[in-house]
This record gives sequence, structure tokens and C-alpha cells, in this order.
Amino acid sequence: MDYDKNNIFAKILRGEIPCKKIYENDYVLSFYDVNPLKKTHLLIIPKGEYIDLDDFHDKASEKEIIEFNKAITHVVKKLKISNQQDGYRVLSNIGKNGGQEVPHLHYHIFGGEKIGKIVF
Repeated sequence: MDYDKNNIFAKILRGEIPCKKIYENDYVLSFYDVNPLKKTHLLIIPKGEYIDLDDFHDKASEKEIIEFNKAITHVVKKLKISNQQDGYRVLSNIGKNGGQEVPHLHYHIFGGEKIGKIVF
């Protein structure tokens, strides 16, 4: 599968669709989900063109991988949902059977309330 340059996250990265930004650096963008499933529901996406986690690990630089993972910790601390507070859940749907709807790697982060065993 080729990367779709017209997916919603690509459009957000290009500034064609607005988002409520939480954090951004040269490698990562984090913003609130427009249809939150929990009290706190945000997304973290790499700025590179990666379809899913497999594609990311195959093609991304070490710096991109490190920055993407560090962004999770940065954001949850900023929003006061880190493990030092009450905790959070990180979820990535990968591929058709994993329920991936947007073909751009993204992590959902849920917090601010008890999540339970399953989010949806």
C-alpha cells in the first residue's frame, strides 16, 4: 500500500484542516481528537509519511522513532495524566483487521478517567 497524501492527518500537517494542537516539534504533532471517546482523547502523529507502525519502523530514522516515543511522555505529563497522576492508555489500530481508519500512523491517548478493559 502506498501512502495516501490526501488522508486527513496529511491535510492537518499541511495546515489545510485545523486542529487543537497540544504539542509539536520537528518530528511529531499532537492534538485533541475531534470526536473524543474519553474525557481526555488526543492523537500523536509523526510528521513523516508513514502508513502504520510497521512502515514507520521500516523507514523512519532513529531520531524520528525516538522523538515519536518521547512525545507520548511529554504530552501525558503536560496534560497531567501520566503514571505519576492516574495513568493513561496508548492505542494504535494497525491495518484492516486492527481497525485502522486513517492510513497515517497515529497513537490515540486516553486518560482523565478510568478507561476499563476496552475503550470502545
